[in-house]
Order: sequence, then C-alpha cells, then structure tokens
Amino acid sequence: MTARPRTAPFSPPMVRPAAGGAVLATGALSVGLLLIGQSVLSAVAFALTGALWLALALDVGLRLVRDRPRWFAEADTPPALTAVAATALLGTRCSLAGLHHLAAALLALAFVLWPGLLAAVARHWKRSMPGSVFLVCVATQALAVLAATLALADASDWLMWAALILFCLGLALYLEALTRFDFRQIWRGAGDHWIASGALAISALTGSKLILSPLWTGSAHETLRTTTLALLALALAWHAALLVAEVARPRLHYDIRRWSTVFPMAITAAATLAVSTATRIPWLDPLGRTLLWTAVAAWLLTLAGLLRTYTR
Repeated sequence: MTARPRTAPFSPPMVRPAAGGAVLATGALSVGLLLIGQSVLSAVAFALTGALWLALALDVGLRLVRDRPRWFAEADTPPALTAVAATALLGTRCSLAGLHHLAAALLALAFVLWPGLLAAVARHWKRSMPGSVFLVCVATQALAVLAATLALADASDWLMWAALILFCLGLALYLEALTRFDFRQIWRGAGDHWIASGALAISALTGSKLILSPLWTGSAHETLRTTTLALLALALAWHAALLVAEVARPRLHYDIRRWSTVFPMAITAAATLAVSTATRIPWLDPLGRTLLWTAVAAWLLTLAGLLRTYTR
C-alpha cells in the first residue's frame, strides 16, 4: 500500500521573510504622512506598522524554535534583511513620535541582527539576482536613518558619525548589488525589482538627516547636500523608468513581493519631502506629496490583493 505524501502545513502569505516588505511599506507611509501633517492617518499607519512588526517577530521566533533548518535557510536570503530594515524604520517612527528610548532599543536590536544577516546574505551572493539583492543597502541605510534621527533628537555627535559611516557603507553596498542585479527583472519582476529605486531613496532620506546636523560645515556640508540631491534624482529616475515598465508590461496579479513595490514608492515620497525641507528647495514638496498619495493608493490596492487571496 502506497503511503500518502505528507501535506506541507499551510503558511499564510503574510508570514514569510518577504512579508517584511509590508512592514516597510506601512512604516514608510506613516513617516511620509507625518511629514505632510496628516497626523491621524500617520498614527493609524504607525499602529499598523507596530502590529505587523510584532506578528512578523513572533513568527520568526516560532520558526526558530520549531523549524531551525528552514529558519537558517531563509536567513541566507536577501529578504531576511527586511527584519533589520523594518525594525530600524519602526524605530525611526517611534523617535519621530517622541518615543526615543523605545527607538534606541529598536536601534540596538536592529544593529545586533544586521552584521550576521548581512554576512549570511553576502556569502550566498551570485550573478543575475532579483531586486531583493538591494536590501543589503536598504537595511544599512535604515540603520543610518534611525541613528541620525536619534542624533538630531538629543544632539549626539557619535550617533551622527555612526550614521555617516553607515550611509557611506550603504552606498558601497548599493553599487555591489547593482553589479549583481538581473536587469531583465525590470520587465518581468514580481515586485521586488522596485527595491533598486527604494534603496536610493532611503539613502537620500539618510542624507537629508545628515545635512541637518551642525557637525558638517563648509565643504563637508556642501558635499553632503550635493550627494543627497544626486541620490534623490537617481531614485526619481529609477522610479519613472519602473513606472514606464509597469505600464508597458502590466503585472496585475497579487504577489507578496508587491509590498516591495509599495515600500519604494512610499520611501521615495518621504525622501522627497525630507530633502525639500533639508535643502530648502520648495518645489520638491508638491512632488513629494503627489508621490505619497500615489503610494497610499498602491498600498490600498496591494492590501485588496492580499485580502482577495485570503478569501480564495
């Protein structure tokens, strides 16, 4: 008598390493909404970010206890770095809400996770990788954003220096990821190819924080300002190119990696708004607002796709 094959346990689509993109997308929206004065909507998104982060953290912990081989296999993949990026982005939003001690705790947690996961991912790098390869930059810059945000809150010079070092390292990691990215993903990717744009945008967001520090004056300040504007311009160029590719070749079915489309859209909007304030370039503000509401619409559409998947 032939034994029946064992059926794999059901894994909800939100509970996977790639699901960290939902935390990133919602957190970036919360930051952007706060920057345009939409405090109520920002608070709602903030609460959702915290709830999603807790759900993801609980799942990661349970899998570590119940299925260690799967946990270690997933830790070697770029999506695992969303744990670092999501933790740091949640910490940034906590700091903006005045919860600096909680933000500092999240920074410590993210920093503890970062080197091990980064090393694990780097050991398994190869050519022709999907857009998730840029998470090495996103995770590093998310740490830099949080460090710089806390530094501005309590005038901590060492944290600002740490943010600058992470900023430079993140840019180096972006260039390395770019050499490994499969550019065919622009036309056939399932959503995470947008991280190529989001990584530059969060780098520009870091730059906008660094510019505000009194540590940098003269040529150092001007160099940071020019670099930040260049990063934002590149992010916007990527954003436009990816939009054109989506129109030319629509990919309308739901995929969990679509949350990695929403995150770059939201973080690009937040970066545009932050850079507008830091560099005192007013015409960037309406552009950032337009991008932000577009990201809100994308978030709602992606959520609808997720709910439709569950109901089926």
